[in-house]
Amino acid sequence: MSLTLRQIRNNTAAARGLMRRARAERFAVGAFNLDNQETLKAIARAAVVKKSPVIVEATHDEIRSLGIDNIRDMVDNYKRELSIEMYLGLDHGPSVDSAIESIEAGFELIHIDISRADPGASDEDIVAGTKLVADCARLTGALVESEPRYFDGVPQDAHGRPDHEKFKEGFSTPESARQFIEATGIDIYAAAIGNLHGKHHAPKVLDLELLKLVREAVDCHISLHGGGGTPGHYFQDAIKIGVNKINISSDMRLAFRDSLERALKENPDELAVFKLMDEVIGSVQRVVEEKMDMFGSVGKSKA
Repeated sequence: MSLTLRQIRNNTAAARGLMRRARAERFAVGAFNLDNQETLKAIARAAVVKKSPVIVEATHDEIRSLGIDNIRDMVDNYKRELSIEMYLGLDHGPSVDSAIESIEAGFELIHIDISRADPGASDEDIVAGTKLVADCARLTGALVESEPRYFDGVPQDAHGRPDHEKFKEGFSTPESARQFIEATGIDIYAAAIGNLHGKHHAPKVLDLELLKLVREAVDCHISLHGGGGTPGHYFQDAIKIGVNKINISSDMRLAFRDSLERALKENPDELAVFKLMDEVIGSVQRVVEEKMDMFGSVGKSKA
């Protein structure tokens, strides 16, 4: 059921209030990818158990798979039925059009990442597109999140070895962060300090000293993407420094896949797969609850 503009604005005002609380009280809100309805159930049930606020994130591909109106309705249904503080965010929206579609659907948070779909986009095009989304989002009050460039994978040198110095060239800097935020008017800056999307063989190491410098240079909220597989102590230190939102996806998907494969192997004659999903949902829920503990959001729900 479509939301009225008044309802959307009330929801975005509440989301803004949550981000202010997280910053003032030194916790981070977990932003967990939707993937499918079973994963959404796991996120919602974890929010109930932990009495934690939560953001459900949907990528462009997830939106195309499930339908934007269906996602909005499912999130609202669980939010109402379970009395939880839950918000919906677009994750790495690849274009201005995809961001505007999510604004119109009542998403409370909009992550626009033009370079994700177009790595060759110029800095000027990225700034212009991001600013346009921030301007459009003022209609509903949605929080807009972005970063200058998508970060994914450690470059390799001529011998196929990880080139960590080249990788660091893509890190945020205090000055570039400040300039990007001032030029675009975004509400949340997605910092690149060693975090990486997806699962990687090399350990994830966050540059916390750099994060401190970025935090001192900018006044908006700071998020961390690529949280999967990152040792928890980095998150806890980053939150103390001033990170307010942390995105998690790969850890949940790995738990989902491993538990589903195990359930199918142990029940080779069961054709009604939905009967096996409680174990799968529980496995993902445990990951979400663990992150909520780690992020300090337990007991922070206002629902």
